[in-house]
Amino acid sequence: MTSSHRRLRPRPTSAPPLEDDDLLDEVLLRLSPDPSSLPRASAVCTRWRRLVSDPGFVSRFRLRHRRSPPILGCFIRDKQSPIVSFVPTMEAPNRVPAERFSLQLAGRGPITFLDCRHGLLLMFLPCWIKVLVWDPVTGDQHRLDIPPGFDTKQGIGGAVLRAAGAISHFQVVLLGRDKQVITACVYSSEAGVWGGLISTPLPNEVPVDFDFRGVPVLIGDSLHCLITGSCSGILEFDLNMGILTVIPGPVDILDAGRCQSTVMRAEDGGLGVLFKSDCNVQLWRRKIDCDGEASWVLGRTFELDTLLSLNSEDKRYTVMLGLAEYNNTVVVQTVAGHFMVQLESLQFKKMSETISSHFHQPLESVYTGETSIGGGGHNGAELLHNP
Repeated sequence: MTSSHRRLRPRPTSAPPLEDDDLLDEVLLRLSPDPSSLPRASAVCTRWRRLVSDPGFVSRFRLRHRRSPPILGCFIRDKQSPIVSFVPTMEAPNRVPAERFSLQLAGRGPITFLDCRHGLLLMFLPCWIKVLVWDPVTGDQHRLDIPPGFDTKQGIGGAVLRAAGAISHFQVVLLGRDKQVITACVYSSEAGVWGGLISTPLPNEVPVDFDFRGVPVLIGDSLHCLITGSCSGILEFDLNMGILTVIPGPVDILDAGRCQSTVMRAEDGGLGVLFKSDCNVQLWRRKIDCDGEASWVLGRTFELDTLLSLNSEDKRYTVMLGLAEYNNTVVVQTVAGHFMVQLESLQFKKMSETISSHFHQPLESVYTGETSIGGGGHNGAELLHNP
């Protein structure tokens, strides 16, 4: 029999693409990080629900979208008591119930928001002389003693973050000062201990009277924090090298009178500064030339009263209350209400006319359950497991 007459064996047929669990898993990982995405996917069929309810999948989903999370809402602290309230800002079906992320700590006294990043909120508890790391999605709380030799009486700043690829472990960076010296100390949850103190002297022209202002911003592997008072500067902490540096600011960013400023991410992903005077907002970015020389370049400017259509009475009081780092969105309080303004597109959204004027800390996080999509579950939603 010639080869042309040989019977060819039928080629095995492969499963349709969406019947391959591994391939479907990769497709589902690319869903939007909005809170309703996985509950909606779980309602398609039993197989999809099995995949998206798997704790390993939920962990990978949160990790994939860690640097592109939605703004779920804002935390508000009470000035006199250890109460953290949550104000949701998303609309149904992505709106998270306010009570889901509210927290009341035992004891008395106020708390201070230091930072919020990668779904973790960092707070300073003066009455206990501790810092608290809280994951509002899982409810986990970690209270840490202030490291030995660290002075909190002269002012304190801090940051919380997860290393690339880390799902459960985190780091805390505390910033303090003693006269003309700035001190940093890093805590690793994996090691369970604080590292050694890292210090740097301030430039001679920087007076003793200064404070850490606002929350730090993570640019690459370095944290940046504004220091204000009678000076104009930005503290840079290289996490890999463990080096503290003070960078000159772009303009006179004294936080006095009607002026406010905060560090932010520039449109190119580098270091930026937002400077606000009355209703005028300036967005600056730090530029590094081919010779490694740094300079500040003024980018976009805009008027808040024009953008938000404020009348002459409303524009008399405009205050920045918080910044969402990954979304580059600032929370602004006016007489007409609270607004979230996206600094690149200049799109804005009105939040509320009645919430308090206390400090607002936006929560950017990937949350996978307990939204108002209907069809059972808590508060009319199906609750998926959050690791």
